[in-house]
Amino acid sequence: MAFPRVRLVVTADDFGYCPRRDEGIVEAFLAGTVTSVSLLVNGTAAESAAELARRHSIPTGLHANLSEGRPVGPARHNASSLLSPEGFFLGKMGFREALAAGDVALPQVREELEAQLSRFRELLGKSPTHVDGHQHVHVLPAGVCQVFAEALQEYGVRFTRLPAERGVGSCAWLEAPARAFACTVERDARAAIGPFSRHGLRWTDAFVGLSTCGRHMSAHRVLGSLARALEDIPAGHALTAELMAHPGYPSVPPAGGCGEGPDAFSCSWERLHELHVLTAPTLRAWLAQNGVQLCAIDDLDSKRPGEGVPL
Repeated sequence: MAFPRVRLVVTADDFGYCPRRDEGIVEAFLAGTVTSVSLLVNGTAAESAAELARRHSIPTGLHANLSEGRPVGPARHNASSLLSPEGFFLGKMGFREALAAGDVALPQVREELEAQLSRFRELLGKSPTHVDGHQHVHVLPAGVCQVFAEALQEYGVRFTRLPAERGVGSCAWLEAPARAFACTVERDARAAIGPFSRHGLRWTDAFVGLSTCGRHMSAHRVLGSLARALEDIPAGHALTAELMAHPGYPSVPPAGGCGEGPDAFSCSWERLHELHVLTAPTLRAWLAQNGVQLCAIDDLDSKRPGEGVPL
C-alpha cells in the first residue's frame, strides 16, 4: 500500500472541551502526529486551550458549534430558535430535527457563527486557519451550509472540512446507528460542495475519520481507510487528505463540556485509545513508509486554486 505524494492533515477536534482532553491533544501534537486542532470557543476550557495553542504554536481552527452547550452570541440573552427553553443548544440530533422541521432561523445561525469567529479572534489574536463544524453541523442542508460558506468568505477563512469519507457505508465494523449517521454526514457533505465552491472555500482531496473514530481507530484501519478514500483519484499532483481525530485523556465530570458538563463520548476510554494510537510510533512509521507526509492545514496554502480533485 503506497500513497505517492500525499500530504495528510491530522486534526484533533474539540480542543477547549476540557483540560484533560486538551492535555492529550497537546501530547499528540508534540509527538508529531496531530498537526492541527479545532477549538470550541464555547468550551469550558477554551481560554486555557488558546494559551496552549499559543505556547506550542499549534495551528488552530474554529470548531463551530451549534449543537452542544451554551451559545456565545446574542442568543444567550434572548429566546432563539437555536436553543432549548433552558438556554442550551438543541443537541446533535435535536438541531437536525429542528432544521428539518423548518424551525431554525438562518439569521440566528449567522449571528452565532459570527460571534464564534469573533470570540476566536479574541482568544488567539488572529483568524482561524480553518473552520469546521462540531458534529458536522457546517455541512447541514436547508441553508445552513450556505450561511457557513458566506460567513467564512466574509471573514477571509479559506479552508474548511468536507467530511465525505468514501465507502463509509461499507464499513461493517461500525455499529448500525454510527454507520447510518456517517452515511448521512457524507451525503450532506457532498451536497455542500456547491455552496462551498461558490464562496471560494477549499478542502482536502480526501477525508477519513468517520470510520476510525474511538474504539475503531488503529494504524491498520487508518491506512486502509486512507487507501479507500484515495482510490482511483489521479495522482498527477500532490494529493491532500485529512484525518479527523478525537484524542485525549477522558473527561471526569463535572469538569469539561460546553456548559452542560462533558458527554459520555468525552468521558469514555475511547478518547484514550485514540491518543495511544496517535502517539505510538507504529502509525507514524507506517505513514512514512507509504509515502504520506504529515502537515498542518495552513501548509496547504501552496496548493493552487483548481488543483482540488472533484468528488
